[in-house]
Amino acid sequence: MPHLSRRGALRLTAGMALGCVLPLAGCGRDEDGPAAGGTDRVDDTPAKGTVSVWAAQGDADVLDKVIKGFKADNPDLVVKTTLIPNGEYYTKLQSAIAAGKGPDMAQFFPESQAQFVDPSILRAVPDGVVDPDGFFTSLWQAGVAKDVAYTVPWYAYTYALVYRSDLARKAGAEAPGTWDAMVPFLKALQGAGARHGLGADIGWDIFNGQDVAMYAWQAGGSLLSADGKWTLDTPAMADALTYNASFFTAKTADTSTPTFLDAQPYFVSGKTGAMITGPWVVGQLDAAAKKDGWTASHVATAPLPAGSAGSVSFSAGGSWGVLADSGNPDAAWKLIRHLAEPSTQVAQYKAYGSLPAVISAWDDPAIAGQPLLDAFFTQLKNTRAFPQVSTWQQVATRIGKETEAVAKGRTSAAKAAADIQAYAESVGTGAE
Repeated sequence: MPHLSRRGALRLTAGMALGCVLPLAGCGRDEDGPAAGGTDRVDDTPAKGTVSVWAAQGDADVLDKVIKGFKADNPDLVVKTTLIPNGEYYTKLQSAIAAGKGPDMAQFFPESQAQFVDPSILRAVPDGVVDPDGFFTSLWQAGVAKDVAYTVPWYAYTYALVYRSDLARKAGAEAPGTWDAMVPFLKALQGAGARHGLGADIGWDIFNGQDVAMYAWQAGGSLLSADGKWTLDTPAMADALTYNASFFTAKTADTSTPTFLDAQPYFVSGKTGAMITGPWVVGQLDAAAKKDGWTASHVATAPLPAGSAGSVSFSAGGSWGVLADSGNPDAAWKLIRHLAEPSTQVAQYKAYGSLPAVISAWDDPAIAGQPLLDAFFTQLKNTRAFPQVSTWQQVATRIGKETEAVAKGRTSAAKAAADIQAYAESVGTGAE
């Protein structure tokens, strides 16, 4: 599973598209409701002509290999793929769209695609091209605006607890099922030899903000009200900030180390005993340990500990959309349909380690036979999408800064929640 760090393959969204930079009819969208598609049908005849595809470097690096069979079955189709460096992707895509020079289809990211999900930019997903119920619900909903779907999920990820199973066995400790059990579990790992129980993220930025948003859901909170208003100055947000700070105040995590680049080496060496992270880490640990099979004998995974409202994580990954001014939408939708087939999803996993967005693909032995992925599958079935508004990344970054202040004892959780709310109200949601 050759993904990069949390701020690499995971976070293509940092620093990208912090506002509504495209001429949209409205950047806000409904969070709930069924996903209705467009009216055009896509038939089963072979695709023809040329279809241009833009994607970010990463999971799409193996795209030509994965669609080799599709191209063989559609000999009159030319697929032109353009891979763009991660940090430049959204900027270049936005510029191309604004200039009327965008591709036929483009990759998006469910956690940060709100500014594109609009009929002035993307075509509605045609009825019948895919089965909405076949995807993890929150991933599909991330592409829905006003009951119309504009993107189709491609790959998925979420967070779970990754921990040193050997240290847990030595301590006689089981993976924590609740918030209350988390710090005692981390202390048990320390008692078994870990310097710190948790290798916590200390970037104090958008990624910490996303973590705390996740904890707020676990505490029964919401981030936006049904009518699109920020709901961040709440007991649930204060509880989330307090819970995150508890890792540091209990001295089970350190406010100075490790940095994100050190996370895997610290974990392998025993400087830390657990991480709250994504599935790509599982595929990196043998290399970090410089020993094949180290992960299988030293690592376990578990769903996130549950707050008062349960074990909730966030959904993220990749998705595809067809541009409104595409010159060959028929071929583009046929390619997207192929990419959403379970066999293609499995092929993508084998080629790059991208976890399927199509639920049935997880039944394939190549994935089902990986026990360390079980917790991520369980967690993906209980996820939510981050607020699908254009200012979410700005707000999440502010939450991250306030997270640091609470963790280091510079402010109270209640004061931080109030400051987050005030900031969010000042930037709004980008909606009309």
